[in-house]
Amino acid sequence: MAAKQVSRTLGWILMGLVMVGLVGFGATNFGGTLRSVGTVGDTEIDAGRYLRDLDSELGAFEASTGQSLTLAQAQQIGLDQQVLGRLIATVALENETARLGISVGDAEIRNQVVEIAAFQGVNGKFDRQAYDFALQQSGLTAREFEASLRSEVARTILQSAVAGGVANAPAYTDTLFGYARESRDFTWAALYTDQLETQPGQPDDAALSAYYDANAQAFTLPQTKQITYAWLDPESVIPTIAVDEAELRALYDERIDEYMVPERRIVERLVFGTDAEAQNAVDRIAAGDVTFEALVAERDLALTDVDMGDVTRTDLGDAGDMVFDLTEPGIVGPAPSPFGPALFRMNAILTAQETPFETVKAELQGEYAADRARRQIGDRVPELDDLMAGGATLEELAADHGLTLGKIGWSTDTSDGIAAYDAFRSAAAATTADDFPEITLLSDGGLFALRVDAVEAPRLQTLDEVRDAAIKAWQDQEALRLLTLQAEALLPRFGDGETPSTLGLTEVVEQGQTRDAFIEGTPPALLSEVFDMAPGDWRVVPDATGVVLVGLDAVNAANHDSDEAQQIKTAFGDRMSQEIGLDIEAAFSATVQAQAGITLNRPVIEAVNSQFP
Repeated sequence: MAAKQVSRTLGWILMGLVMVGLVGFGATNFGGTLRSVGTVGDTEIDAGRYLRDLDSELGAFEASTGQSLTLAQAQQIGLDQQVLGRLIATVALENETARLGISVGDAEIRNQVVEIAAFQGVNGKFDRQAYDFALQQSGLTAREFEASLRSEVARTILQSAVAGGVANAPAYTDTLFGYARESRDFTWAALYTDQLETQPGQPDDAALSAYYDANAQAFTLPQTKQITYAWLDPESVIPTIAVDEAELRALYDERIDEYMVPERRIVERLVFGTDAEAQNAVDRIAAGDVTFEALVAERDLALTDVDMGDVTRTDLGDAGDMVFDLTEPGIVGPAPSPFGPALFRMNAILTAQETPFETVKAELQGEYAADRARRQIGDRVPELDDLMAGGATLEELAADHGLTLGKIGWSTDTSDGIAAYDAFRSAAAATTADDFPEITLLSDGGLFALRVDAVEAPRLQTLDEVRDAAIKAWQDQEALRLLTLQAEALLPRFGDGETPSTLGLTEVVEQGQTRDAFIEGTPPALLSEVFDMAPGDWRVVPDATGVVLVGLDAVNAANHDSDEAQQIKTAFGDRMSQEIGLDIEAAFSATVQAQAGITLNRPVIEAVNSQFP
């Protein structure tokens, strides 16, 4: 009777999963001493089952990632151990069902089998031939499959008994929902350092030294590589490029469509089935009975459906002359179109645009020279590679082959000059003092090679080296401290009825803001402070460049009774019940495994694993 309490729907799902797993590896058979990869209590862990589960897991990984795994790769990420662990947990529950005497009768197994879609014929009913064929394909006998199914259902009964009665406490859900959906109304105003009544002065030596010592990291230079580089930049090659005007004119002719744009019209076209229908539409428009927009709507179309965009006279075919004869926006037709008689509405005239060669000559010359420069640089790569392979130094490349020689102290913070290129930064980061220079191409067609001359470890600069920066940083910090004191001095006045606006500040009122809200122009800690305040309280919240005065106006409790709230809480409660049930089930499974004892047959496991590539 206990088995009949299992949901029929759940049974279908479980049976489907059983069949998918069983069909996975065909007729592979582990006989004799290779039948079991271990035991949990008195129940064997079938080797074929482990084989099918592992194959299924590898297939699932390939389906989700598009990449196949070898067994060695799977073992590196622990996939085989995950499969074995899940199988041990499953067998442990099956061992416990056997110990407790939980079983499923033949009638229930029959009911489950006939409901499996894989065993049904075209009429939707159980088909014995389909049943036998599916089992034959999986390499199983009916007895083996039904025994596996019987074990699956019995285990499900035990799992349901362990975790099925778990319910999430409503108070827990209400508390979390109330916390998440509670909101605040508050008023805030920002003060910036330019509003300081007293500007910070110069720090004395003691104050500056104390600040320097407390912020040593800010004055520490990162690891720096002293780099020599040879750079061939297209901009340096362009002046040497001789430009033939005939080639420029050829380039102009290739782009003639860009420079000689004919007169165009912005047009909409509404097509009709017959000339009579089109003429009737024209007559209705002329009589003022309908508009073009209304005609489009009558055809269940939108204006976007009839929009042709900007078109030339040629684009309109036989209707071109009629449309282009209009000197102002209007409607013409009926006129022929490839789809039938149509009305054409012209909305705007775009005049012809003609750009003579002389106007764009300088632009074409620049593009032509830049392209030739990039080509020339690309053609020189083999030559430069050969020179460097032969022992030429960066200095020799610069002196004899027109490259620019430069030096740079490079760190991860450097982005000036050649260090603005991603390729240079990547090469600088990867190259060591032991590496030989290599020719590397840049995104703009240039090239470079670099040599690391020395690597300087991170170094704390002396106070004398950074005195000006330290003074500026101290003054910024002091300005923020003084601004905070200035703002705190205003707090008592809010208790006397003043508001930020009455004190000459720009006041912002926020309503219904939750804990995860983002308020532009405020420090990240503002909402945390607001939700820690009581109505009527005012606080000062510092930011990097100023402070914010904030006062709490009201606390708004979450609405627990709305339809949305009920849906959210119900869904959350169900999810939490499921998660708690899974945790209980996992704890129960671990206890059962510990009590029953686990024995693994490593040689058999290795034998199974050896069947995978």
